Amino acid sequence: MIFERNLYLQKLIAADGNGMIKIITGIRRCGKSYLLFTIFRDYLLAHGVAEDHIIGLALDDRENINLLNPDELLKYINNHIINDGKKTYVILDEVQLVNEFVSVLLSLTHKTNVETYVSGSNSKFLSKDVVTEFRGRGWEIHVRPLSFAEYYAGVGGDKYEAIQDYYTYGGLPRVAFLSTSEEKIAYLTDVYKTIYFRDIVERNSLQNGDGLEQIFQVLASAMGSSINTNKIVNTFKSTTSIKISPHTINKYIDFLKDAFIVSEALRYDVKGRKYIGADSKFYFEDPGIRNAILGFRQVEYTHMMENVLYNELCSRGYSVDVGIVEVWEKDDEGKTQHKKLEVDYIVNRGSQRIYIQSAYMLPDQHKVMQEQHPLLNINDNFRKVIICGDYKGKFYNEAGICRIGIFDFLMDIECLND
Repeated sequence: MIFERNLYLQKLIAADGNGMIKIITGIRRCGKSYLLFTIFRDYLLAHGVAEDHIIGLALDDRENINLLNPDELLKYINNHIINDGKKTYVILDEVQLVNEFVSVLLSLTHKTNVETYVSGSNSKFLSKDVVTEFRGRGWEIHVRPLSFAEYYAGVGGDKYEAIQDYYTYGGLPRVAFLSTSEEKIAYLTDVYKTIYFRDIVERNSLQNGDGLEQIFQVLASAMGSSINTNKIVNTFKSTTSIKISPHTINKYIDFLKDAFIVSEALRYDVKGRKYIGADSKFYFEDPGIRNAILGFRQVEYTHMMENVLYNELCSRGYSVDVGIVEVWEKDDEGKTQHKKLEVDYIVNRGSQRIYIQSAYMLPDQHKVMQEQHPLLNINDNFRKVIICGDYKGKFYNEAGICRIGIFDFLMDIECLND
């Protein structure tokens, strides 16, 4: 089974020659090391780069312990650069283990014949630090777990079974190699407890992880629903004996966002053209980790599809918000009421904007009208789309709304562009 990760390979190739340190970020176990040391290295060798012009170091390897000294690492790299006018590619994994690693990498930017690609754990290698730590010389390439298209290209078989497995166990590459549900559940649970959770506790020097664990569970349970700090405080009061302040809750959520475990989608007033309120939606970078947090007790495919679509849109380079459309409508008794209709995603990329609804099933016309209702109340000419879990193909209805089947969307990266 091979996962090609072509989207990220193309980003690595495109960054060649930009004069910056290529920084590969992403959630733990999403395949960053394999991308660099196998896929990218094989590409370089296949395109004429000699093996002695590739310096690859896994800095968490005991054999390289002496290179954790910054001067020793820089000396090693300099001694292995061949000054023959050809480029040397420096690939460093777990670079955060090196003392003063930022200064080492900045030193390499002064060498015109060196291209530097680095990855690391999330402990000290966060996306928000890229610009500040590297003084504008860092070029971030964020790697996500396998998309469904990547996953299915590897596992094959019945696509309906594949997508149910993907909703349940997610896209961490190692999961796809495990054959039974028991093995997948055990692996994901272990990764969550021994890597993601422990990493945040140790990185942020938390004395007690009970509150953090509750935050994990609250966000996982509320995935796809609007939530704010006050709601979380009330949840703690009603379900636990833990006392936690709004400030601490916000801090813990920031820890999860910094570790790439969750992403936050803000609420946007479509008609007022502004961000509103404190409510947000949180989605998990990997659905399998979300399910592991809850012991696989709340695997609701409606919400899992919504999470998968959010991740897919982000991976395609869109910024994604949750839309609110305010309307005044008459109820069954003829009284005019103020309502806030929700659009699942407002996606923007450059000048392109698309309004998207996620519908796991559209069994009848009533459900169709329910999903269309917010879209029909948006008075602009941007495209409006409903992605359906029980539909095949792509067509525009009489209202001008495009309906796309889930597989057509996930398997075709260009499906929103025509």
